[in-house]
Amino acid sequence: MARCIMVQGTCSNAGKSLICTALCRIFRQDGWRVAPFKAQNMALNSFITADGSEMGRAQVVQAEAAGIVPDVRMNPILLKPTSDVGSQVIVLGQARGNRTAREYWGDKKALMPVVKQAYDSLAVEYDIIVIEGAGSPAEINLKKDDIVNMGLAKLVDAPVLLVGDIDRGGVFASLYGTVKLLEPDEQARIRALIINKFRGDVEILRSGLAQLEELTSKPVAGVVPYGHFDIDDEDSLSERLDGDARGAAVRIAVVQLPRLSNFTDFSALGRVPGVGVYYADKPAQLDGADCIILPGTKATLSDLKWLRESGMEAQILKQHAAGTPVLGICGGFQMLGRTVSDPENTEGGGAMRGLGLLPVDTVFHPHKTTTQAHGVVSSLSGALEGLSGAAVKGYEIHMGETARDADALPFAVLIRADGTEVADGCQVENAYGTYLHGVFDAPGVASGLAQALAVRKGVTLNETALGTAGYKEREYDRLADAVRQALDMNLIYRILEGKA
Repeated sequence: MARCIMVQGTCSNAGKSLICTALCRIFRQDGWRVAPFKAQNMALNSFITADGSEMGRAQVVQAEAAGIVPDVRMNPILLKPTSDVGSQVIVLGQARGNRTAREYWGDKKALMPVVKQAYDSLAVEYDIIVIEGAGSPAEINLKKDDIVNMGLAKLVDAPVLLVGDIDRGGVFASLYGTVKLLEPDEQARIRALIINKFRGDVEILRSGLAQLEELTSKPVAGVVPYGHFDIDDEDSLSERLDGDARGAAVRIAVVQLPRLSNFTDFSALGRVPGVGVYYADKPAQLDGADCIILPGTKATLSDLKWLRESGMEAQILKQHAAGTPVLGICGGFQMLGRTVSDPENTEGGGAMRGLGLLPVDTVFHPHKTTTQAHGVVSSLSGALEGLSGAAVKGYEIHMGETARDADALPFAVLIRADGTEVADGCQVENAYGTYLHGVFDAPGVASGLAQALAVRKGVTLNETALGTAGYKEREYDRLADAVRQALDMNLIYRILEGKA
C-alpha cells in the first residue's frame, strides 16, 4: 500500500493545490510513482476524462505534474455550485442531480465508503498519495461527518502538513489558531507547518518562526516564496480574473459571468506573446476589445438574465454590429442563440430569448453530455477565417442540446470518444459558437486566433507561443524547484516514513 501525506490549509486559497502539485512533481522527479487525491472538491472548473467522467481541475493538474493520466478516483466527489445554496453533486464522475447544502450535508456520511474505496484502489497502484484538504480543518461547525480534512486523515492514517497564507496577513495567528481549535488527536496528526506566499527576506521571520514552533510544538517545514507560476487554477479566486490587457497588441475580453466555469479554456490564449486576455463584468470594459468571448457557465439562464440586466448584452450586440467578433463556448454558445429553454426544470425552469447572433435554439434535458472529442474547424468566414481547417481537441460538458438551422454552418466537425461524428456549434459572419472546452489548447490554435485578430487589426505578432504541453511541463518544473528549495524535504520524507 502507498504511503501518504496530506496538505491542509488555514483557509481557502492558502495554496494547498499548488503545494500538492509541487509535491507530486518533486516525488515524481525523485523516482516515485505518485498520485493526487482529494475526497471532495467544490469548483466550477472541471475536466472530462477519457472515459467520460467529470472531475475537478486541481487534481487534473496534479496528475499532470505527477506524469500520469487523470483518473476520476483522484476526486471521487465534485460539487459544482448552481446557486448560493445549492450544487450539482457528481460522484465518481457522474452527475447525481442538484442538492441544497442542507440536503448534501445530510447525505454526506453515506459517501464515505465511496471515498475510501477510491483511495484504496489508488493506494495499491502507487507508491505515494498526495492528499489535498479543503477549506480549513478548523471549521468547527462542519467537522461532524467530515470526509475531506481530518475525517479523511483519520480514515487513511495520513500525516498532515498545515499551510498558512502570509500574503493575507495574520499567518502566525491563523496557524496557531487552527492547531488549537483541533482536538488533541487531530493536533497530533499535524507533523509540520508551512508558510506560503512570502514576499521579502525570510530572515525577518526567524524570530516569529521560533515562537510559532514553541507555541504549537510543530516544526516549520519551510517558507515558500510568492511565485508567479502559470499553472491552471481551480476556481474564481484565481488571480487570472484580475488580469490587465492594457498595452497588448491584441486584446481579448472574456465576459466574467457570475457562474463562470472552465476559465482555463483561455490559458493558452494568454500565453501568446502580444495577446492580453482580461475579464470584463461592466459594459465599458468591452470597448476596444478585438474579440469578445462568452465563456461556459453552470447557470446559463441565470447568467443570461445577468447579461441583460447589467447592460452587457446591449454592449456585446453593439460591439458585434461594429465588427468585433464574438465567440461563445458551451453556455456562452447557448446564450448566443435565439432561445434557451428548460422545460424539465434542469436549471430551475423557464425560457429566455438569447442574444440572437446565431440561428440555434437550446433545450435543457436532465441528461448530461460528458465526453472528450477531437476534430477540425470548419471553413469559417469573417474575422476568424484563419482558423479554418485547424485541428482541435478538448471535451464537452453540457446539459442542453442545441439545434442549428438546416442551412446554418457548424463551427467544427468533431469525433467524440465513442466514435460518433457530430457537427459542433455554429457560425454566422463574426459570430461563432462551440461546445468544445479546451478548444485553444491544440497546437497552433491559440496563436492562429491571435494572428487572425492581429492581421485584421493591422498589427504584427512576431513570436510564437510555446506549445501547451511543453509550457505546462516547464511550469511544473519551475514550481517544483522553488518549493523543493523552500521546504525541508528531508523532514517531508521522514514524515512520509512515519519517523517525524
